[in-house]
Amino acid sequence: MAKISPVSIKYIVHAKLEAEGAIEKPDIIGAIFGQTEGLLGDDLEMRELQKSGKIGRIEVSAHYEDGKTTGEIEVPSAMDKTETTIIAAALETIERVGPSDTKITIQEIEDVRGSKRDYILERAKKLMEKLGDTGNGMSEMTGEIKDSARISKMQTYGTENLPCGDLSGDEVIIVEGRADVINLLKNGVKNAIAMNGMKLPQTVVELTKEKPNVILFVDGDRGGSLIIKNVTEQAKIDFVAMAPDGKEVEELTGKEILQALRKKVKANEFNRTQRGRGVRRYPREREEVKEEKEEPKKPLKIKKMTKSERENIKDELDNLIGSKGIIIFDTDLKRIRKLPLSKLGNIRLEEDAYIIAIDGTATPRIVKTCEKIRCHNLIATNFVDVETDINLSSL
Repeated sequence: MAKISPVSIKYIVHAKLEAEGAIEKPDIIGAIFGQTEGLLGDDLEMRELQKSGKIGRIEVSAHYEDGKTTGEIEVPSAMDKTETTIIAAALETIERVGPSDTKITIQEIEDVRGSKRDYILERAKKLMEKLGDTGNGMSEMTGEIKDSARISKMQTYGTENLPCGDLSGDEVIIVEGRADVINLLKNGVKNAIAMNGMKLPQTVVELTKEKPNVILFVDGDRGGSLIIKNVTEQAKIDFVAMAPDGKEVEELTGKEILQALRKKVKANEFNRTQRGRGVRRYPREREEVKEEKEEPKKPLKIKKMTKSERENIKDELDNLIGSKGIIIFDTDLKRIRKLPLSKLGNIRLEEDAYIIAIDGTATPRIVKTCEKIRCHNLIATNFVDVETDINLSSL
């Protein structure tokens, strides 16, 4: 018999065997080939499929006890989903093995590729953690090049050689130092000039007289307030913009810079109480919002579903296969919700989820979500190795 390459395996058919009397592995394998012969036509002949490598080596485990033989059968398949399910259904037609009445039931058809993908995802996460942040990625390199190009447009102005950008327009932004100008240039604000300290240079005083729109942009600290008082008394300032409390202009992000400039205040109207009109309102300035505290829930006592309960929802589970969806049942086995698998993380339930059935692989993230919504029993197509108190069962 030909062996299928592990690389080409797509599905594994898992079946349960029960026989009245003693039977052995060779009897079971012989019955599989013998009783399916001619049943599905030449294209799906079990012996020919195995010779061509479409069906792998059939693994059988059998145990005899109390006059009965029980066991498990695994059939690896490299065929597509449709052909594999036909082969699986054919196994259930076997009614006798040797002299013994036998029943074979398909428990699940495992998608090996899905398990591999989940393994790859989890392993990749761990490898990424070990690798760490090496930096110098393409996006970082691109950002550095752009910043360098913008900073290269730095100029000097006046006899004091004050650092500045392009001052040819009608609007100019006065900042405290060179680092402030560099940060504004990096974030696309080109019309800034630095005072090089708290003292206002005479060159800047003359410049403010020429420009119809002058903005003073200062740090969000006491020094910034002193600069506002000093500069507005000496020069023509039209608007004042301030960084958030405790932050300097040179460390603001592009978004914070634009927000602060957008919320500038007329210089003759500015006072210390208007600091809150900057980029960010801090906790001490916010109105306290009273949140209703949820009562702590009692610890969940996991209740395992019985065989009869599973049988009662069998039709629902059968209809779930192939839908990539979820069904949630309460303790009375009534369906609470039915929704796509992608929506699991968004649901909120008023009661505990007694059973959650998933058409797909129960990854650690999915299992954690099920724990949050207080699930007792989780039924899924496949499971990735994960520790949980939830009772797990195959779909």
